[in-house]
Amino acid sequence: MTTPYTPPKVWTWDQENGGKFASINRPIAGATHDKDLPRGVHPFQLYSLATPNGVKVTLMFEELLQAGHAAEYDAWLITIGKGEQFGSGFVAVNPNSKIPALLDMSGPQPLRVFESGSILIHLAEKFGAFLPKSGPERTEVMNWLMWQMGSAPFVGGGFGHFYAYAPEKYEYPINRYAMETKRQLHVLDTHLAAHQFMIGDEYSIADMAIWPWYGAMSLGLLYEAGEFLEVAGYTNVIRWTKRIGERPAVKRGRMVNRPFGEPSSQLHERHDASDFDTKTQDKIGKPA
Repeated sequence: MTTPYTPPKVWTWDQENGGKFASINRPIAGATHDKDLPRGVHPFQLYSLATPNGVKVTLMFEELLQAGHAAEYDAWLITIGKGEQFGSGFVAVNPNSKIPALLDMSGPQPLRVFESGSILIHLAEKFGAFLPKSGPERTEVMNWLMWQMGSAPFVGGGFGHFYAYAPEKYEYPINRYAMETKRQLHVLDTHLAAHQFMIGDEYSIADMAIWPWYGAMSLGLLYEAGEFLEVAGYTNVIRWTKRIGERPAVKRGRMVNRPFGEPSSQLHERHDASDFDTKTQDKIGKPA
């Protein structure tokens, strides 16, 4: 920064100084408009977008279905760039107005579940899958899940914002968050040097939570920052990333609620397993 900044005694909101997401960022919570959420026929109603946090949950659903669990779901696209997360229906499910948000309709009363980590735990416990029921293994899964939930804001809201989305490039915040992002990658790379998955040989919700963030980062896909962060050096993370990426459920989960990328990889809504073959954007002929 070339001009020193002195914070005022009282901060005020400057709507013109928010960068790429200025139109949807604000310092208050709550709905901005009335809009009901759609409902499908399945026990689980997911409202999301294929950001790293959204992908965590669609991976989980597809893995559950792949393993034979009765986890059929409807996935509805929430376009955050249009502010759809501030509709009254969405805010009722997640008062924090962030994707993903889930309505579990399988019980006597609808149950709202928000925050991606909470959704993963809820589904894992409901189906008895991808999370050990007790003991050291369960604790280790929770260790790494909480690590991801606490660390990713430095990668997304910190590094990603200042490197890719801020209206101007500032050296200090980019350096600060690049250092922290590389430290986190080194933590992960060191751990994976001795483990096939996050808790040894057992694939879990810890892998599902970490993979969309740090897997994409290790391949240079997230924020197009691979060369800048020298991600090729994190060989254990890359090995783990590629192994998980070959799982059929992971390939499907990445496509759900995805409105960007190659049209063949975009499944804006998912209501049936056959949708992957018949309703991707290249099949239905609608623009991405």
